[in-house]
Amino acid sequence: MDKSGPKKRIGIFGGTFNPVHFGHLAIAAAAQEQVGLDLVIFIPAHVPPHKNLQNIIDSKLRYKMIQLAVKNNKNYTVSDIEIKKQTVSYSVDTLNRIKRIYPQAEVFFIIGSDSVPELKTWRLINEIFKLCCFVVAKRPDFEKFDNADLPENAIILNGVYPDISSTNIRELIKQGLAVNDSVPPSVNEFIKQNELYAV
Repeated sequence: MDKSGPKKRIGIFGGTFNPVHFGHLAIAAAAQEQVGLDLVIFIPAHVPPHKNLQNIIDSKLRYKMIQLAVKNNKNYTVSDIEIKKQTVSYSVDTLNRIKRIYPQAEVFFIIGSDSVPELKTWRLINEIFKLCCFVVAKRPDFEKFDNADLPENAIILNGVYPDISSTNIRELIKQGLAVNDSVPPSVNEFIKQNELYAV
């Protein structure tokens, strides 16, 4: 049964979100507006296949931070489908599950342009291209990328999005410096209360 109700255009925004920041939210907002998305689903990875796991905090903490960041936007939600699997998170598996939950919906997969060169290494990438339409946000260091790595129906968002890096945020916190200009206040408070990234 299709649980999507009236929602017909769904954006999938996967990633480590370690932590979620204003750059992620800006990309989601642009995708929603420019593509006409009815819903954006943030999906934090449990174990991302393309990341160094050394500095990644527990997935449940990352999930909670996204919840705090999007709680006031009725068009955003957070899914724990990759966390519940407790295994490496592959986009093709996630998309197949989303298609089963929302069989009538048109699915859009949101990525930053820095991920485009990596697409050829993704598991079953040709199947992924059939399951969704890619929506690409241009990051400052990756304004130019090879469109040959993308299917013809890919959508490139207008604008260049904030040069905010989760890696830099973690480093600033480790140095005892403020990150309130990079993350929502609720996320900043959660990081402080739980002493995340301090060591």
